[in-house]
Amino acid sequence: MKAEKRKREFEASILDNLKGEILTFSGVEDFDVYNCSQPFKVDNDWYMFGRIERREEWMRSWVRLFTRTQKNYWELVKDSMIYQLEDPYIAKIVDDFVLGGTHVQVKQEDVLDTYYGYFYYGKQLDNLKYFTTGPRNMKDIRIVPLADGRIGVFSRPRDKKLIDAYGSESLIGFTIIDNLQELTAEKINQAQILPNLFADLEWGGVNQAFLLDTGKIGVIGHLSFKQDDQSVYTIMSFVLDPLTLKIDDYQIIGTRNCYPAAPAKREFLQDCCFPSGMIYHNDDFCELYSGLADTCEGVLTISYPFKGHGRLVEKQYLVN
Repeated sequence: MKAEKRKREFEASILDNLKGEILTFSGVEDFDVYNCSQPFKVDNDWYMFGRIERREEWMRSWVRLFTRTQKNYWELVKDSMIYQLEDPYIAKIVDDFVLGGTHVQVKQEDVLDTYYGYFYYGKQLDNLKYFTTGPRNMKDIRIVPLADGRIGVFSRPRDKKLIDAYGSESLIGFTIIDNLQELTAEKINQAQILPNLFADLEWGGVNQAFLLDTGKIGVIGHLSFKQDDQSVYTIMSFVLDPLTLKIDDYQIIGTRNCYPAAPAKREFLQDCCFPSGMIYHNDDFCELYSGLADTCEGVLTISYPFKGHGRLVEKQYLVN
């Protein structure tokens, strides 16, 4: 089924029951905060990394650390590290935090040259060290701990040559590595394409992946397509068996219309959700976080999308 039809059917069936909210961020006045990382808890405090950028600027972002002070209110962690990245993501691999994000290189002001995924790791949030770079022109590389101690890696190859083979120039791949030292551009480029996720001219990627207690992987990502003058980004989910690569319960779980109205950074981004991750409450519901239209971050209560496939292994984002 094409993404446009999936979106239309999803909104017709559930939109009246979904009432999202927009988060408030303090400590970074004059900057928008959006496309944040998965929220994670250290001791009794919730944190997440957020992309900050002035509304009028483009390709000039930084990533900062925020902590939750009350429901839907987040405050900058003073004196925290500043990363020149876009769209941060976080994973917990054994005892290490792993922070990733997109580093953009420009030829001159406002002219894109290329971009890479940069990765940092460490046991302390205020002392993360750079350790590797992903392939040229690849965003949305995600890692996830596996039940056997290895690490799952999702890639997002983008190349016009892929259109001939798959109908889309941006796809999702998956591979397994033994440890973080094996997370190299070469290994990421070797990831096997997961077929049949996107119809012709659609594209997407993984935004956050979760180990489930069944050994499967719960995935939250974006499913995108062009519609008139809009680049439409919806929030999708699926469950992956990392050994067989079988995919189950591929579905849309959120769209921009699920959240309150807010300005878009560019006209073509009015119908854009770029998911961050989710906080699991029980098998009935969870909180879904998402960047909205490249200007703000929202939260939405939804049904747990991986029900029947296992619960989230919470040590991935609850650190005591």
